[in-house]
Amino acid sequence: MLALLADGMSDAQIATRLSLSARTVGHHVSAVLVKLAVPSRGQAAAVARRQGLVPPT
Repeated sequence: MLALLADGMSDAQIATRLSLSARTVGHHVSAVLVKLAVPSRGQAAAVARRQGLVPPT
């Protein structure tokens, strides 16, 4: 989920890729934001890259 979010995919795109509902993806994305203590998807991607959780672009 985090890697797809870091790639800039929307909830709908992630849902299609993972065969989930967009609502389920939204819940997971919200949980990721809380765990990384950031308010936005972009900041989550930046933190994930800094911490080596996803490959750099």
